[in-house]
Amino acid sequence: MKEQILAVKRMQDYIENHLDEDLSFEKLSRISHYSPWYSRRLFLEYTGCSPAEYIRKIRLSKSALYLRDHDCKITDVALTMGFDSVDGYQRAFLKEFGCNPKEFSKHPVPVTLFTPFSVKARYGERKENMEKTRSIFLSVIQKPERKIIMKRGIHATDYFEYGNEVGCDVWGLLTSIKSISGEPVCMWLPNKYRKPNTSEYVQGVEVALDDPVEVPEGFDVITLPACEYLMFQGEPFEEEDYEIAISEIWEAEKKYQPEVLGYVWNTDEPRIQLESIGTRGYIELLPIKKNGITNQ
Repeated sequence: MKEQILAVKRMQDYIENHLDEDLSFEKLSRISHYSPWYSRRLFLEYTGCSPAEYIRKIRLSKSALYLRDHDCKITDVALTMGFDSVDGYQRAFLKEFGCNPKEFSKHPVPVTLFTPFSVKARYGERKENMEKTRSIFLSVIQKPERKIIMKRGIHATDYFEYGNEVGCDVWGLLTSIKSISGEPVCMWLPNKYRKPNTSEYVQGVEVALDDPVEVPEGFDVITLPACEYLMFQGEPFEEEDYEIAISEIWEAEKKYQPEVLGYVWNTDEPRIQLESIGTRGYIELLPIKKNGITNQ
């Protein structure tokens, strides 16, 4: 892998782990092992942001999630997130999200959070397979009846096609909505949940039936029934190996027979994909129902 990519990844990791500290560019350049001028050039080239802009966006997005989930003082959040003053934080928050942080804390609305990608995953050299035999873990989980706030695509059948159709901001907006599962989800919709000329693959967020959350413009809401799922989870993987990690799960799903657990596949409900995070392993959830039970 190119040393320049690793240098940017070192800076990304340092920023993520030291957000509550003074992140001077001199520190980042030392982490990168390059000069300040060249480090900044590399960071901008591979992330699309200057280091200062990248840090500001991450701090603002994390602060929005904290305000959404906690009853806290704006002053405390501003200082904890590394802003020099409350006034500066409020101005930055308003510019980034279009609302005042105090108003947002009282009435959280969907906002587009910054969701940085790992340059190692995007630009790193990809392998044909993993170096060793890896385990896949299975568990049966129960999801309650719930609403899905989602953005439909046009023809998309996977993540990359969907991103080309709807853009990259959808995930950040969904992340700002408090979910009963703790994170947004990707889904492959059966025909009964699709509208004419819309995609099979969508991204959305699961919320309680009585949740009064504001639905963003251009998004739809559907209700899903309570359902059991068989969760496939792979081992942790290196970020540049995400395609291999996904293919391993897909191969396991093709071969697995749920009848051994007394279930059959439930093709009436969506298959669910979670964000591909290397530290926890790739995860998909396939809907199942008890063997012998017919859908109503």
